[in-house]
Amino acid sequence: MDKRPFIEKIKRFFLLIYLKLFRINDAPLRIALGFGLGVFTGLMPGTGPVAGLVLAFVFRVNRAAALAGCLLFNTWAGIVIFAASLKTGAWIMGRDEPAAYDAWNAALKNFTWHDIWHASLSALIPIAVGYFVISLAVSALLSVVVFVVVRLIRKQKLKRGKKESKN
Repeated sequence: MDKRPFIEKIKRFFLLIYLKLFRINDAPLRIALGFGLGVFTGLMPGTGPVAGLVLAFVFRVNRAAALAGCLLFNTWAGIVIFAASLKTGAWIMGRDEPAAYDAWNAALKNFTWHDIWHASLSALIPIAVGYFVISLAVSALLSVVVFVVVRLIRKQKLKRGKKESKN
């Protein structure tokens, strides 16, 4: 059994993701798009690593980066953005946010198929729209960040290689 502290395990996990992501031998754009696709599938409820890998294969982006993005943002981040998804989806669809929240709570408290149907119209569709919009925005932003970072790291490596070859 591993006796390392929990914080140390988290640090090692993020270091592993960092090393895997930025040492991939692929075009920076393919890495960034793969990571963004993974983040998108990680944030969307009901999708996960398998969906991320399948979509990465279909769109011909880097599968390792897609898996890394998905694993970083799978489940925990989806739970964190639930309230924001409800608000965003209700706002986009012109629905009353408190009514959508009440419909969601009613469906959870008194689970019947009728309540699920009512909740899907009042809450589930705005939640899905909100998750889609937020996932798309976060994945687009992180794709740009990863693209810039990969390019910077590769530029620095190239400069170091040129300096070492001159010496």
